[in-house]
Amino acid sequence: MADSEIPASLNGMPMNDEEFERNLKEILDDGPDLNDMSNTVQGGLSHLELSHAAYAPVSESRAASGVSSRMSRSQSLDFKTDSSSTSPVIKSRSAPVNGGMSPKPTMTQTAHNKFEQVKNWSIVQYKCTKQMLSEKLGKGSRTVDSELEAQIELLRDTKRKYENILRLSRLLTSHFSQVVNTQRLLGEAFSEQAQRSAELQDEFTYNCETQKALVRNGETLTGAMNFFTSSVNTLINKTMEDTLLTIRNYETARLEFDAYRTDLEQQQAVAARDSANIARQEELKRKYEDQKQKYDQLRGDVAIKLKFLDENRIKVMHKQLLLFHNAISAYFSGNQSALEATLKQFNIKLKAPNAETPSWLEDQH
Repeated sequence: MADSEIPASLNGMPMNDEEFERNLKEILDDGPDLNDMSNTVQGGLSHLELSHAAYAPVSESRAASGVSSRMSRSQSLDFKTDSSSTSPVIKSRSAPVNGGMSPKPTMTQTAHNKFEQVKNWSIVQYKCTKQMLSEKLGKGSRTVDSELEAQIELLRDTKRKYENILRLSRLLTSHFSQVVNTQRLLGEAFSEQAQRSAELQDEFTYNCETQKALVRNGETLTGAMNFFTSSVNTLINKTMEDTLLTIRNYETARLEFDAYRTDLEQQQAVAARDSANIARQEELKRKYEDQKQKYDQLRGDVAIKLKFLDENRIKVMHKQLLLFHNAISAYFSGNQSALEATLKQFNIKLKAPNAETPSWLEDQH
């Protein structure tokens, strides 16, 4: 019988509430001591005692049932009979000792923390969206740093123009590489015909040597053009992009700052001066100060990055434009020595045709 179950009848006869309570009180008063009963259960019962308990009067069974119920409530014990033995098995329900360690967070606590994070994020997004729409509709004011905004717009315009230069230089490099490859194939065809046509051997040989010289110079110019496009690509997609990422963070901080500023101004305009309104104003003022500090810090970071980016851009483009000019001029003027000197000046190493990439150990040496 489970702990929570109390017999409502005796030998199949129903009992009323008063009789049941009176019998239960008699059972509890006349029952054996709790400690003696606990020792009896822990030590086990003999076969004679078990058989006597099986044929005991109904009052004794009720007394044992009442005592067992009291023991289960006070000591939180489960009684489970083993199939291989007649002795009851005691299973404690007490919580295990954790060695003084703090309990791990439950799944409910983790879910609650996640919910709070999503809630706070949603509130911020709502405020920023509301502020952005009000600015676009001309109903809200925004914080403007005219000098910084002009520098940011200049950077974005410069990036767009540099991207166009990069696209055209890549297109020129691709077309010129195809020309060089065609010249290589034409030189091989001249060489083959020089060996087969004895009467035109000299003429085919002259043209073969000319195409080979053009291929060598073309490969040198292609290496210089690849170096130019690679450097410009790094400037645009890494150096400038890093600064633009800081600018995007700054613009987000500016939007959040204006959103909290608007909320604070609206709350201060409320006529009621009750405790709830004052507490609300203090909370908004604290958030406003936090956002202002974040906004000022990012504005300073953007100003510094724009300054260093401009210096780096001038330095890089001065070198790359000089390389591009000298290489193109030397190639089309037929000055092979000047073309090779240009590559040495800028420390450009050409990769030999069909050359394999060196291993890691070879590259270290």
